[in-house]
Amino acid sequence: MSPLLRQKIGRAALNAAGIAVFLFAVFPVYWMVATAFKPNDQIFTTEFIPFPDPPSLDHVSRVFVKGVAGHSVWRYLLNSAIVALATVVVGAVFALLAATAVARFRFRFRTTFLILLLIVQMVPAEALLIPLFTTINRLGLYDRLLGLVVVNVGLTLPFSIWMLRTFVAAVPKELEEAAWIDGAGRATAFWRVLFPLVAPGLVATSIFSFITTWNEFVYALTLINDQGKYTMPVALGFFVGQRSTDWGGIMAASTLMTIPVLVFFLLIQRRMVSGLVAGAVKG
Repeated sequence: MSPLLRQKIGRAALNAAGIAVFLFAVFPVYWMVATAFKPNDQIFTTEFIPFPDPPSLDHVSRVFVKGVAGHSVWRYLLNSAIVALATVVVGAVFALLAATAVARFRFRFRTTFLILLLIVQMVPAEALLIPLFTTINRLGLYDRLLGLVVVNVGLTLPFSIWMLRTFVAAVPKELEEAAWIDGAGRATAFWRVLFPLVAPGLVATSIFSFITTWNEFVYALTLINDQGKYTMPVALGFFVGQRSTDWGGIMAASTLMTIPVLVFFLLIQRRMVSGLVAGAVKG
């Protein structure tokens, strides 16, 4: 077998493997969207029906018009958006400052701090539920979206710091020193030299924080009592009854819940590419 033929076969095998992984990842999303537009008789049949025939808007219109548990579905989406965006903004600020401090400065217990960040990631989130509930209740943040933001920032911050630290450490310190020589202060060098170069890492951590917070269920259910303040994942639980489950409603609401995540990712992805290019030029 010639080297050229082996190269073509290897490339074809890699392409086939990539297509297989793509289909495996996309199929659940496709099935969710397809089920949202299927009538009930096609949802509960044992026959494999890949496409709605004919498509039905009953589940989608019911979720949009009637809402969930007496509240508009847009209210749940707004609650989720407020918590997720606030977590991203607050977490990004703290993660950037902490990552810069860990990567740029040498201080006592620095290594211990980094190890503790890893240890925190090993603790199951459910194990922290009761201590966090007690703390949030004593702070007067129970049944408030602000309390949910505080908890989600605490849950996503360790990973964000550890991930962002690698981006900060990869930026040569000589660039900041050159800015200092040119007369820039530490704050100016930080925002005009370091920040543009670590922006791609900040975007990556923001995506992680947003998706984690957007899909969080346990803390949103535990720390919020008012149904009007529930986030979208908790609202999906109202479709599940003791004797039956409204799969059409679940799929329609889940499809609606997925759209903001896709939009956020597409917008941030463009920023990530532009940040990479800007960082390469400035470096």
